[in-house]
Amino acid sequence: MLNNRSELLFLYDIQWANPNGDPVDENKPRIDEETGKNIVTDVRLKRTIRDYLHEYCGQEIFVREIADENEHIQDAKLRAEDFLIQNGEKVDKSKVSLVEMKSIINEQVLNDCIDVRLFGVTLPIEKSNKEKSSITHTGPVQFKMGQSLHAVKLEYIKGTGAFASGSKMSQKTFREEYVLPYSLISFYGIINESAAKYTRLTEEDIQFMLEAMWNGTKSLISRSKAGQIPRLLMRVVYKENHFQIGELDKYVSLHSEKLDEEIRDVNDYVLDVTALVQLLEKYKDRIERVELVQDERLVCSENLFESLTSKGLTVERKEF
Repeated sequence: MLNNRSELLFLYDIQWANPNGDPVDENKPRIDEETGKNIVTDVRLKRTIRDYLHEYCGQEIFVREIADENEHIQDAKLRAEDFLIQNGEKVDKSKVSLVEMKSIINEQVLNDCIDVRLFGVTLPIEKSNKEKSSITHTGPVQFKMGQSLHAVKLEYIKGTGAFASGSKMSQKTFREEYVLPYSLISFYGIINESAAKYTRLTEEDIQFMLEAMWNGTKSLISRSKAGQIPRLLMRVVYKENHFQIGELDKYVSLHSEKLDEEIRDVNDYVLDVTALVQLLEKYKDRIERVELVQDERLVCSENLFESLTSKGLTVERKEF
């Protein structure tokens, strides 16, 4: 079990693609109209983590799409009943009470599903039309909405498809899409040790999650996500219960000779981490360690590892 709180800072970028389309707005990349910055939902990041944990780490996850032989997608109630298992055997729900049913499912889900231990879940439980209940776990790991560190430029691209627009037609269909030439996205997260006790989150689970954030971002090789590259991942682990600095994402910024909308590559700017280093130094007596992964192409205003180490902080370099 986790004893102390920790905070996360995660930066990744994308070129000529769509990091998170809005289905109610022509699937355009989400952009804050006031600042011009790109927005990515926490749900998108959690999906990245879940998919990597399941596909590459062999971890069971609760929230995933499962279809039957008729391609009907399983609903949450049926998914919950997948875990109505005791001593390795499926339990007949007609032979147990609703309370027993909830207890069995809860135990099995927490034991088996790493995404529930990380992000929590609400499980609808239905024994019959008249006997219904639910199980709710608040996730220890929560992320704010991701946001680019600069204003972005939305590009509209239109082209022809490979097929005709209809039977006996000579004209091909048109395809159209919206992409961002470049976006460096910053996510801030927190790991709550109090909630972790209820979902049984472990340090091993956290390490799996960090790997999934880094490698899962690179492994999103769909047409709209190809080219995503993780640039920086930092975890600040505290010595004390219930303590956090907060808003680590507010202490990094971009310095570039180009206008924000003209940025096209990681080489077009320097990531200013001066304020972040000063902040961590200020609270170094309350910090147990800093875990750090950095892409070699990301240029910072100062060497993060060397600067933090020289300030008396314990820094663990990680590789995934």
